[in-house]
Amino acid sequence: MRSSDKIIVQMIVDQCEAHGIKKVVFSPGSRNAPFAISFDEHPFFDTYVIHDERCAAFFAMGMASELNEPVVLCCTSGSAGLNYYPAIAEAFYRSIPLLVITADRPSEWTNQGDGQTIMQNDLYGSHVRQSISLDDSIISEDSIWKAQLDTATCFSILKGTWRGPVHLNVGLNEPLYNKVEKTKNFSRQIAQHNKNELLSPVFLSEASSILRDSKILVLCGQMPPNEKLKAQLEIFAGNSNVITLVENTSNLYHESFISCIDRTLNGISSEKEIEFYPDLLITLGGSVVSKKIKSFLRKSKPKYHWKIGYEFPFMDTYQCLTDSIQLLPETFFEQLNKLTFEQNKLNFFGKWKSIDYQAKDRINDCIQQLNELTDIVVFDAFFGLLPENSILHMANSSVVRYCQLFDPIQNVRFESNRGTSGIDGSTSTAVGAAIANPNEQFYLITGDISFLYDSNALWISEFPKNLRILVINNQGGGIFKIIPGPSNSDQRDRYFEAVHKQSAFSVAKAFGIVSKRIENKNELITGLADFFNLNNDIQLLEITTNALQNPIDLDYFFNFIKKQ
Repeated sequence: MRSSDKIIVQMIVDQCEAHGIKKVVFSPGSRNAPFAISFDEHPFFDTYVIHDERCAAFFAMGMASELNEPVVLCCTSGSAGLNYYPAIAEAFYRSIPLLVITADRPSEWTNQGDGQTIMQNDLYGSHVRQSISLDDSIISEDSIWKAQLDTATCFSILKGTWRGPVHLNVGLNEPLYNKVEKTKNFSRQIAQHNKNELLSPVFLSEASSILRDSKILVLCGQMPPNEKLKAQLEIFAGNSNVITLVENTSNLYHESFISCIDRTLNGISSEKEIEFYPDLLITLGGSVVSKKIKSFLRKSKPKYHWKIGYEFPFMDTYQCLTDSIQLLPETFFEQLNKLTFEQNKLNFFGKWKSIDYQAKDRINDCIQQLNELTDIVVFDAFFGLLPENSILHMANSSVVRYCQLFDPIQNVRFESNRGTSGIDGSTSTAVGAAIANPNEQFYLITGDISFLYDSNALWISEFPKNLRILVINNQGGGIFKIIPGPSNSDQRDRYFEAVHKQSAFSVAKAFGIVSKRIENKNELITGLADFFNLNNDIQLLEITTNALQNPIDLDYFFNFIKKQ
């Protein structure tokens, strides 16, 4: 088999194969040519070429998240690697495994005025799980051993219990395009073994006492679907002193859970708020969208907070962390469910759930009274028509928050870039996920600013036929009209919202994407029905909403659903 003549490149490619990392995303360049040659010549790998590095990184992250396996990301030297940074930060905070390979000039030429040469060692700082620097001077047995050890450690992280991006910066001398017949395999693996999966007898004894005497709130953040966890949570939620709060990004659906946190908190009066405070908070999963629940819990100050999981074990989001329990959540609740404790008579579950039911029952009456084509009307119609057995990617800012106001659709998987919650890369992420899983139907719901910001994602070829994009165009960052502070600022339109007159329809058309526009409420239902009809070729639907009426209708919605 032919390969680059550079041993360090051969070693990294061998390590990828040995660790089962099959997908490789390239951005074109010259300095990374040895990697392009070696991965392309090897029959084990599937390679993708994405010209825009920022898009490429989010594409790779979407692919890694969808496949739940590491993906390689490789670029040339200089500013190319800097364009990977937003996606790497997102992957870091979502524990998504990316192997980031940045090709570099020889280290002696750094800061010497050579072209495409910047300080690339430790380029991503603390936003990677590990970073190492290598070069193509590796030829002795000792230097090969050390490089094998360092790279094997990185690959072990990619497969471990707390995953995330790792960075290999590789200095490469010219010539870059030489090939040789490969004669040796340089891979090395170091297995990691999980920690003890059993809770200690001391903790279980203390837990029995705490569970018996406490009002318990379980809060689930972002995570992939997990049927084992769902089954154990259902058992635990059967206790009347337990309420379980989830978001659609938790991908945990059950009638006993509260799925729309802000909608429910909206119905709790300040006079009665203390009655809803928990004594014990149990958290699991990643990021939580709701700012209201963060504020609520910081104010309530639970006596105990058990954080479950391996990632960021000492993250203290609610300022009350007492126990960091590094176990799989399903393992933790399976052991907890074996404890017998007397049910609390305060009916904490009933108190929370009644508010949830009341708010949900008022939604239809509220929407029927809204006459304009506004964001809240679009989201209501969208969730009413969204097909089961599909995958929905939600862009950030107002979009993901609106989505939290409506009950998730059973058998729909919900995805969003909530690690850093940036608007960049939402489309590229969805494209990467759709290409990684061509047998599933994907939808992306996004705002106009997010879409325009990541429009180079439409340049990705071949654009996946199993992805459809709904753009809600409210002519700017609509969230700044609905949050305190910027909503009343004189600088809002120009500096915060970035008000514009651009059309997603026109941008998509320029890239050859079959598109449609809606600007009238009377067209909403039929337009959405056409969008969801897979027998036509529509891949992008742009809906222009009333920017001035949007915050008025949202405010009306919140007031209406809590009306007694």
